[in-house]
Amino acid sequence: MLGIVFTGGESPSSSVIRGLLDGKEIFAVAADSGLVAAEEAGIKPALVIGDMDSIDASRLSAYPPQSVMRYKHDKDYTDTELALREVIKKGCDEIWVIGGGGGRIDHLFGIRSLFERAVFPRRWITGSEDIFCIDANTEQKTLSMKLRSGAPVSVFPLGNAPWEAESAGLKWPLAGLKWDRGFFGLSNVAPDGNFSITAQAGRFMVILPLREVF
Repeated sequence: MLGIVFTGGESPSSSVIRGLLDGKEIFAVAADSGLVAAEEAGIKPALVIGDMDSIDASRLSAYPPQSVMRYKHDKDYTDTELALREVIKKGCDEIWVIGGGGGRIDHLFGIRSLFERAVFPRRWITGSEDIFCIDANTEQKTLSMKLRSGAPVSVFPLGNAPWEAESAGLKWPLAGLKWDRGFFGLSNVAPDGNFSITAQAGRFMVILPLREVF
């Protein structure tokens, strides 16, 4: 089962969300205003979680009380964290975050930090980016894609060292690079559109333009 956290901020269009999730068995949780993007895509989340400070109360009236988990504004966790926690408890095989683009930079950094944790999302889709997480210690350690020729591919290390990666199809190969905290590969390109990246040690975030993926 695919776990989906819908969160506030810039999201893909409804048609893109439907295309991404078509035919998949999902367990969806909306973090506060992430409910809007979910409903506009025709998805009714199993749970709505948060302090509800960014959502119209009339939307919540369509959900039974046991499906709405309301928290105080002053709490120890963000709405997105709370939603992620419920998806993890459900035991989903893979987790995606949809939304969270644009807006406050601290919110962006907060979502990024979720990818540093022991249990982490595999994909983060905003209104403009499609972001993948690969980890050498999991089955999902390789990302293979076909994009438009010359599309940018950016790579950032996550979590703890050591980091090691190899690639095929990128203009500037990743093999042999000495990754360190604060190091990154920005705006690499796949000259013919086809590329793959494999995490041989550590965890990496690969950022692609959404328009090139979908």
